Amino acid sequence: MALFFSRDLDGGATVSVWEIVESEEELLSLCSVPNDELEELQLIRSIDRRRERLAVRALLNQLFDGKVYLGHHDNGRPFLQNSLIEISISHTKRFAAVLTHPDDSVGIDIESLDRNFSAVEKKALSPYEIENLSEKNRNLHLAIHWSAKEAIYKRMSLSDVDFAKQIEIKRFSPKEEGELEATFIQKDGEELEFELQYEVFEGHVMAWLIG
Repeated sequence: MALFFSRDLDGGATVSVWEIVESEEELLSLCSVPNDELEELQLIRSIDRRRERLAVRALLNQLFDGKVYLGHHDNGRPFLQNSLIEISISHTKRFAAVLTHPDDSVGIDIESLDRNFSAVEKKALSPYEIENLSEKNRNLHLAIHWSAKEAIYKRMSLSDVDFAKQIEIKRFSPKEEGELEATFIQKDGEELEFELQYEVFEGHVMAWLIG
């Protein structure tokens, strides 16, 4: 099994990461997959995408006693059909990540730093955020911005969010790990303040928030 780490956080949350080193067949043997998910998997042509989905399922089997059933809200946010525990999920070709909390809404995102994040600057950052970008570590800085905004988007469980106008990350210097302050601006102008954590490991960046 390839549980990379599982870490208890303040307030009862748990963040867990699975390194996807198994074949599709090995992952199938490791986890119990509900029939509806198996049918969905058969429709996915990409082997890598199927392995990512199965790694999430293997991770869920590690975290929960008994079979858990995943549902999805209209905007794609997952929830557990047979549990009140709050959950957020993200995955790349190499890692699957799950964040859980018994009560509070959560959001997590993981991204590979092999990706070129230059497009993020144009479509997801405000002029304020662009002005504060690091020239030396620009791709990492962009990746952390994007991962944090994705985590907030998942936590909010809303559709049609303008990342550049509605999610603002306060100025920060990119490090191997750290805290972020962010504001989410509702369509009616109401502002919500969030604190996030982020971590860089194995050529990936992961950001998450609780509450």
